[in-house]
Amino acid sequence: MMPTHLAIIPDGNGRWAKKRLLPHSMGHRSGAQTLRKLSYTIEEMGIKYLTFYVFSTENWTRPADEVREFMKMIREYFQQYIDDSKKNNMRMSFIGDLTRLEPDLQEKLAILTDITKDKTGLHVVLAINYGGRDEITRAAKKLAREAVHGRIDPEKIDEAAFARALDTHPLPDPDLIIRTGGDMRLSNFLLWQLTYAEMYITDTLWPDFTEAELRKALTSFEGRARRFGGRP
Repeated sequence: MMPTHLAIIPDGNGRWAKKRLLPHSMGHRSGAQTLRKLSYTIEEMGIKYLTFYVFSTENWTRPADEVREFMKMIREYFQQYIDDSKKNNMRMSFIGDLTRLEPDLQEKLAILTDITKDKTGLHVVLAINYGGRDEITRAAKKLAREAVHGRIDPEKIDEAAFARALDTHPLPDPDLIIRTGGDMRLSNFLLWQLTYAEMYITDTLWPDFTEAELRKALTSFEGRARRFGGRP
């Protein structure tokens, strides 16, 4: 059984660069190329949604020059995605607090979202300035404002109502999350949505993550019994 929704934490770009005596920026660029190549493979496999952790709310604490280079890189790659959209059927959207990004970058994201909104292939969701706790906090504030203005009854706020206030609505929750680089943590990613996702951790660094590595993860997923807290 193939997952409908795949989530990825692409860890290891910096370590990949360090092993090769390269600057961190080269690791990020190599990682971006890996995403670009694998997205076509993921689409061909019939997976409907891919949510990918690009930049977290905590990543702003990294050295300023690294953050600057990273933002410069994603500007370039998003322009490539705009160009690619003329010849592929992928839809792209974004989650996270995008208001902190530079206006020109926000404009690129808006352009990509608009020109791909009617495409029916793989839906790629990129998490930028995203944090799971931040998303949940913003959702709570949104519901609180609705309640204050009388548009929602607080007593009727259930899990479904809360999920509708999240950045990821109306996407289904991920079935499988892959984390590269070997670390065993969620790193503030999709804390609500990953409640019953299957996890696959690999020591492979993200720039080295190939189609063969992806197939290993999917084979592992196929062998899981998904009980969602119940019994089969």
